[in-house]
Amino acid sequence: MNFFWRMGLLLAGMLAVVIGLSVITGISWLDLSWVMPDNVVSTFGPTLDNLWLVILWITGIIFVVTEITLLVFMVKYRHKEDRKADYIHGSNKAEVVWTSITFVIVMALAFYTKGIWDEIRDPNLIPADAYPIHMMAKQFEWNATYAGADGQFGTADDFLSLNVLHIPVDRPVVVQLEAEDVIHSFFLPEFRVKQDAVPGMSTLVWFEATRTGEFTLACAELCGLGHYTMGGTVIVHSQADFQDWLAQQQAAAEDD
Repeated sequence: MNFFWRMGLLLAGMLAVVIGLSVITGISWLDLSWVMPDNVVSTFGPTLDNLWLVILWITGIIFVVTEITLLVFMVKYRHKEDRKADYIHGSNKAEVVWTSITFVIVMALAFYTKGIWDEIRDPNLIPADAYPIHMMAKQFEWNATYAGADGQFGTADDFLSLNVLHIPVDRPVVVQLEAEDVIHSFFLPEFRVKQDAVPGMSTLVWFEATRTGEFTLACAELCGLGHYTMGGTVIVHSQADFQDWLAQQQAAAEDD
């Protein structure tokens, strides 16, 4: 068995162990809190963190093996006065090994992530009881529109919240995301939510907060000279407080 086959089998074995343990037991057996901050506040946030850690370990192992191989080759084929360079045509076996390993890794990740992707992105899987909010992004602000007492958007009792997104805890929220001028990116880091807002398109993005508090709302797309000012806040209320806030806003809208 030549060097390439040995390295290929070693890499495949290490990756199989990492993927197998991650699928069977999750990533709780790894303490990488210094890499991924433990600040997630959404229902599917931990799942996305686990996926990120799986990919980090796979790419990390590949990086280490590659660098070790590079060092071995640098030493083994270093310059010597009496050594003459040989012209080689490459190795078909080596090509088959690393192509096959890459294919297996990519397909394993694809199957592993399909269920996660469907849960988060499939419009047909958005919870039926999700609270709807319309979010319009424009240079350089976020405009969150809430339906009034009639529960319909585009009517006189709608009201607006500028750069502050109010949502209830423990209830799914679906945001209808649009952009008025250029591409923006709706980014809620603690929720592990990031979705581009594209002019001329309406995109649905949903999530569910797991605890109350104030969190970051940012634009993660360079959208102009004032991009750095396009920040906001997500306020997660208790169910009762959110209903009180809605009632106050609806009363103020009716007075206007």
